[in-house]
Formats: sequence, C-alpha cells, structure tokens
Amino acid sequence: MAAIGLNGVKVGATSSQAYLEGKAVKETRALMAELCRHFYTLGWVTGTGGSITMKVHDDSIPKPQQLILMSPSEIDRNKPYSQCGYCLIAQGVQKERMEAEDMYVLSISGSILSAPSPKPYPHKPPKCTDCDPLFRKAYEMRDAGAVFHSHGIESCLVTMINPLSKEFRITHMEMIKGIKGHGYYDELVVPIIENTAYEYQLTESFAKAIEDYPKATAVLVRNHGIFVWGDSWISAKTQSECYHYLFDAALKLHQMGLDWSTPNHGPIQSARRGLSIAGESNVSVKASKSNGEIDPFPRCIVLDIEGTTTPISFVSEVLFPYARDNVGKHLSLTYNTPDTKADIELLRSQVQSDLEQGIAGAVPIPPDDAGKEEVIAGIVANVDTMIKADRKITALKELQGHIWKTGYDNNELEGIVFDDVPEALEKWHALGVKVYIYSSGSRLAQRLIFGKTNHGDLRKYLSGFFDTTVGNKRETRSYVEISESLGVDKPSDILFVTDVYQEASAAKAAGLEVIISIRPGNGPLPDNHGFKTIKSFSEI
Repeated sequence: MAAIGLNGVKVGATSSQAYLEGKAVKETRALMAELCRHFYTLGWVTGTGGSITMKVHDDSIPKPQQLILMSPSEIDRNKPYSQCGYCLIAQGVQKERMEAEDMYVLSISGSILSAPSPKPYPHKPPKCTDCDPLFRKAYEMRDAGAVFHSHGIESCLVTMINPLSKEFRITHMEMIKGIKGHGYYDELVVPIIENTAYEYQLTESFAKAIEDYPKATAVLVRNHGIFVWGDSWISAKTQSECYHYLFDAALKLHQMGLDWSTPNHGPIQSARRGLSIAGESNVSVKASKSNGEIDPFPRCIVLDIEGTTTPISFVSEVLFPYARDNVGKHLSLTYNTPDTKADIELLRSQVQSDLEQGIAGAVPIPPDDAGKEEVIAGIVANVDTMIKADRKITALKELQGHIWKTGYDNNELEGIVFDDVPEALEKWHALGVKVYIYSSGSRLAQRLIFGKTNHGDLRKYLSGFFDTTVGNKRETRSYVEISESLGVDKPSDILFVTDVYQEASAAKAAGLEVIISIRPGNGPLPDNHGFKTIKSFSEI
C-alpha cells in the first residue's frame, strides 16, 4: 500500500518507478518535447530562451497532487550567471531537438524524481529550469495545469513602448475572446513586472502580480518575455497564441499611430494637447473653464445605467416585465444549453442560501431528477419574488441577461438612452477618455442595452463593463476594486456618475470624483447631500 505524505499525497503511488515509467508520464514527456519543437518554430523559445512545464494529468489523482514535468536547462556551472529556463549565454538545450527523456519529473514538494542523463560534448550538464519558483507560484495560486514561458519578440517589445507602464491594456479585438474570462468588448489587462538579473529574483513580484490581478492568466516581464498559465496545456497554449497575436497587433497599431487601448483604435492623441498616449502616459487631460482656470479632466469615466444613461422607466416598465413574463418560456426552450444549466445551478445555490437565511418568498428548487417541469416551476416562483423585491444578486442578473438577449435577438427589445448620451460618449472618446459601465445588471445585459439602442450601437465608445461580481454598488470596496482594475495613479482620476446617493457616497469614500445625475423619474436626494449634480451629460 502506498504511504500517505503531506496533504494526503500517495507518495508511493506517484513516485514509484513503475508509475514514472507508466503511460501518463510517458505521454506527458512526449507532449512537452513536441510543444518545445513547435514553440521553437513560432520563435517563442529560440536562442536558448523560454521554458515550459505541465502537470501529469491522471484522473485518479487530484490536480494539486499530480506530478510536475519541467523542461531542462544546460548551464556552464563555472559561470557566475544563470538566467531563465533555457536562458543561457553559453550553449543551452536546443528546443527543436528536444526529446521526451530530456524532461525533469518533480513531486509536488519539488523533489526531483527523474532527471535527464548528461549529453555528450559540447553540451553542458543538465539542470532543471530556473523558472521553477515562478512556475510553482502559478501552480499554487491559480491551480494551473500548465505554464508556458515565452521569449517571443512581441512579448518583449510590447513592454518597452512605455518604460513606466505597469500594465498592458487592449480592447475590442477578436482574439481577446481566447483569453479566459474575457470577451470582445472587455478590456484585457496584463500586469508588467520589472526584469532582474536572475530568474528566481522575479518570484516575489511575480506572485504579487498574480495576487493583484485575479483575472489575469499571464504576467509580462519587461524587456524579457511572458508567463502564461491555463487549466490545461491546451488552455495555456491557446491563450499564449492569443496573447502573442494581441501584442503583435498592438505593436503594429502603435507604428501606425493608432491607439490599441480604445474601442475604435483611432489615432493616438498628441501629448502636446495634454492627452494620454494609449497605455503610455499618466498625464491627465486638461479642460478650460470659462474663467480661464484649468481643471483636470478625468482619465476614466464610470457610468451607472438606470437613471443615469437610461430612463428608470425603461428598466422597470420594459426590461423587468419582459424577463419576468418570459422566464418559463426561456428555460423550457433552452433547458439543456450550457448557459441555462449554469444559470439553474447559480439560482439553486442562491435559493439555498436564501432558505437558510429565512428570506421571504424563497422556495426550494427541486433537483434535476425531479424532472424539467418541476425544476422550471421552482425557478419561476423564486425569480418572480426576486424581481418584485428588485434584488441585486448575480444569479438573477445572469438569467435576466440571457432572457433579454433572446428579446434583442428577436427584435422584441431595443435599448433606450437619453438623447445627450451618444454625443457625450463620442466627445469623451475623441478626447481619449476611457468610459466604462458599472451596473447591477450582468455584463451581458449591459452590452445588450448599448449594442442596440435608439441611437444605434454605442459599444464602440465603451472600454469595459463592471457588474456586481466586483461587489455591491453601495459598498466602498467595490469602487476600490474598480480603481485597482483600471490602473489609475489615484482614484480621483476616475469620475463616477450615478443617480443613487448611497452609491455616490460609497464611491466618494473610495476616493473617486462623483457627480449625481438628475433625470426624469429619479428618486429624491437627501437635503444638503453635498454632491455636484447634472441634468445632462453635456454639463460634464
């Protein structure tokens, strides 16, 4: 029987000679050698640069306990330097000639279970990749299944466009959809850390970047390359290809004088006009007052929807009733689709929480084996109660978004925005100001409203969307999260516009500039609320 080690690992099972020579390890070795050769042809691991690692997938062993394979590095041990993976100044392992037996096999504790044999002169003695501590951070902090380190020229040059930038940002590019958790209209943000003389010295800043950017699946190292991870080797490979494509696109757009970080990729604004160059400057736009004074214009504007860009009546009298009236129909027609399955599980979890907390109107949702009609009836009853209570919960918003999508697709719905909104969005976009949406509705619902409005498709003016996954709109922490995500120098670089006093107060507490929108149908504000108000975006 295998001995049980730390964290319940079956030490004998995975470190035995029979297992090391078994099918799972052999196939992973061969795959890594094949990928090394392939990445060499792409220019990611040429000239002894770059390295890869992946876990030995075995259904009988949980991912955190699976063995780790890492690529080797040949170094001259008499030299005082040692760079990343294959990053050697002298003869390193040649990736186009990599073979399965060249890989290192490590236990989860980091001990080497199998090492390659030395190659004849002029090769140097083998050594496991110096990327090891960085790879381990991705495994530990992101439960990765594979991590690839590339020295592709695009990933190096894109960090050099602006030596002061701590992030790479790009939006409205098709290949963004290939990055986990992102869509075409999202802004992709990749943290950039500073290079060091030795690979292991990057470990602390690498780990901090992973912690500070929870949505990131990659970290750029300035003047160096990129680390990309995924749940599996396929995910890591696909994302690596997308990242390199996007970096190449940004470099070419930069050469053309075009801004890759704005929705329409228009001309990069001149620094002489005080406008920020895409992803390059933290200089705020300046706007002149009528009395000649100069006030800083916000770098980013975050807009609420209901009561700010869109009449409350559209949401309360059109969207909500449409969703409520079509819940059963939508679920019945889409019951077996992945989106609806995910919506049902999210609602089931929410309702269970509601029942435990004694929330009025919550009723149990039957299990799947109770039958389709029983499940749908349970969901309809809960959703009706949630909508009447105007609950701002993710489970409800996700389902509503999918129902509304059907309505927009069938031309049964059209988004409504106030007449002053399109002109303001166009003006801000021309000034180089990035505009985002923050609403309690799902990101899908937000895209739908602005994608098909009474003034046409306005998404080209929007850089991204935030929903309640960053937090409740009346909580200060939510606006801190948004500020950190947007990467501004200080929260006051962001202007937040809303019609709700509690949201305005939370945003102000986080350091944002705040304006309250006064629109027809909006609720009253407290006396002496202390916020600047506007009745039209033309006043901003």
